[in-house]
Amino acid sequence: MTRRNALRAAVTFGLLASTVGCSAEERPQELTVAGGESGGFYLEFATLLADLLQRERIADKARALTTGGSLENIQRVLAGEATFAVALADAAAQPAANSHSEGRLMALGKVYQNYVHCIVREDSTIRSFADLAGKTAAVGEVGSGTTLTAGRIIAAAGLAPQSAPPGRALKQVNLGLNQAIDALANGSVDVMIQSGGVPTAPIASAAQRFGMRLLDLSALIPATRAQSGFFYDRVLIPANSYGNAPAVWTVGVANLLLCRSDLADHVVRQTVELLVGKAQDLVPKSSAGVQFLSPETLINTAGVPLHPAAEASYRTLHG
Repeated sequence: MTRRNALRAAVTFGLLASTVGCSAEERPQELTVAGGESGGFYLEFATLLADLLQRERIADKARALTTGGSLENIQRVLAGEATFAVALADAAAQPAANSHSEGRLMALGKVYQNYVHCIVREDSTIRSFADLAGKTAAVGEVGSGTTLTAGRIIAAAGLAPQSAPPGRALKQVNLGLNQAIDALANGSVDVMIQSGGVPTAPIASAAQRFGMRLLDLSALIPATRAQSGFFYDRVLIPANSYGNAPAVWTVGVANLLLCRSDLADHVVRQTVELLVGKAQDLVPKSSAGVQFLSPETLINTAGVPLHPAAEASYRTLHG
């Protein structure tokens, strides 16, 4: 080989290597999934997803993050402190969640249906949401989507401090899932409002220790939608999900898997392929599997835009 040919070959090889290096889908060293509090459905799902991302070699390492819930998860993703966020659709649609143009929130899909649990002790005289006037409610941990949704339902019922008649406002205290259960058990709160899957394991466990009833919230859906948007649906918590508690209609909110708009397309695509092809590995053991990762609901993201790579993946997979 002449010197000129050798140089030409070297340049050609260098250009080829550069092209391959730029186009190759590099595997991330670590992916993180912002979940929720210990014992909750969010963290359970986030842990299963992180395990699957690592097992399927989407990343060298993946882990779930224990957090306060939807609002904190969204903040972490926008700040670049987490790759993915599990969050309620109403929280994801907040103006603050879309105020960073470079890190705008986008959805990979609706991963399951959340059910608002409004729980009183079985021996309580409270029979309807209207009976909560002047009472005390545990409404979720600071940073949780439960706090946002509960506040909107309370406002729709006319029991918010700024609109209720004197003495009739429902006092709201921020307690996480496990703290709220303890407070309901010892009577320091009259009701706990918690958003989660069915059944939520710590609530199911508590139902074995003391009797509880779930209040029907479906009558409040029209007013909640009118005041706060069309994120809220009428859904049924099946009978015996919590001890002997009968079936009850309640408020449902889509639970989304979110990321920033600048997340690499190949990571989004591979994650969507897991949501579709490995759905059975992402259903928590405690779940009844109600509206969980079904093909027809994955793309129903309640107005939160799908990441372009996710949208393309669904079109490829389902046409």
